[in-house]
Amino acid sequence: MIAAQIQDVRARIATACARCGRPAQSVALLAVSKTFAAQAVAEAAQAGQLAFGENYIQEGVQKMDALRHLPGLQWHCIGPVQGNKTRLVAEHFDWVHTVDRLKIAERLSAQRPADLAPLHVCIQVNIDGGPAKSGVAPADALALARAVATLPRLKLRGLMTIPEPAPDFEAARAVHASARALFDHLNAEGLGLDTLSMGMSDDLEAAIAAGSTMVRIGTAIFGSRAPK
Repeated sequence: MIAAQIQDVRARIATACARCGRPAQSVALLAVSKTFAAQAVAEAAQAGQLAFGENYIQEGVQKMDALRHLPGLQWHCIGPVQGNKTRLVAEHFDWVHTVDRLKIAERLSAQRPADLAPLHVCIQVNIDGGPAKSGVAPADALALARAVATLPRLKLRGLMTIPEPAPDFEAARAVHASARALFDHLNAEGLGLDTLSMGMSDDLEAAIAAGSTMVRIGTAIFGSRAPK
């Protein structure tokens, strides 16, 4: 079942890319496995999906330990990072999408083990000002990105957004387009970003139309989640 749903999501990505003249390989698929057991991740890996997103840091680390026998898995932290959890993230994850404060980035940099590759980092931007959403304000993103880009043991890759649900495709695309415009602005300032992490199960087509390079898909792959 998971394998078939991954195939369906990849088909949606390919179709969305074709509609806007983009190659399907220009959009990476991140399977959001939060709250699902390690066995579900293993099933997805058997279907060729290797990149997984976890919101809950300790849960993610437990899955990593359980799946160490599987080669090539890549783990992305896509949930809030509190100061007391930065060491776990720095020591275990490959990516962090949710850096929205310099203090957190500094801790991640200091705690990243020297024998690991640099930690790939995205700046989380509260692109539409959602009152319940984390993220730096768009106006402050450039300053934060510049500061993060100077830190050792981190590699700044791009931006991540989680906008409020939009009523229709065009409204969703407009919000995602504002994130793409910010991404382009930061690159015009010389930051060399290559990753725009935006779009989920309900709005991946709108995100791809606006320029997303990585979509974070949970429900469409693993099904509905039980409350944590």
